[in-house]
Amino acid sequence: MKRWLLLFLLLASAGCDQNMVQQPRYDPYEAAELFDRGMVFRHPPQGTIAREDLIRMRAAKQPPMTLALLERGRERYAIYCIVCHGPEGRGDGPVVERGFPHPPSLLEPRLRDAPAAHFYDVISNGYGIMYSYADRVSPQDRWAMAGYIRVLQEASDAPVGDHAR
Repeated sequence: MKRWLLLFLLLASAGCDQNMVQQPRYDPYEAAELFDRGMVFRHPPQGTIAREDLIRMRAAKQPPMTLALLERGRERYAIYCIVCHGPEGRGDGPVVERGFPHPPSLLEPRLRDAPAAHFYDVISNGYGIMYSYADRVSPQDRWAMAGYIRVLQEASDAPVGDHAR
């Protein structure tokens, strides 16, 4: 019985193509008569949402600003933002004293007029020389930090000209 099984396995493996890497295939943007548009690349069906897009859509919803969320934003700001933007958001953090470029003051009129989603996007994707914090800061904490930036902007009572770098 073992001989027959061994013989069967030997014959079955001999029939397999040993070079599976060299299979025929299409490249993503290659022309192909097989498909109706004449291309291999296919658009996803209407209504399809990629997994990353679904996560991004859920995270992009701004939560209600509560005292607990703003306190969390203050803590996260002190960890991630204060070294460049300073304790009041003026762009005068300790790294500037050590030769790094001045970040913009969060109290500038253009940033005061920017929606909270702008700060969320900058924290998520980076901007200019600021790198993305998406892998370090959760989406909920990004909204908390954006809310705390709004608190800093509202708390600042210095004239606009005094916010210069």
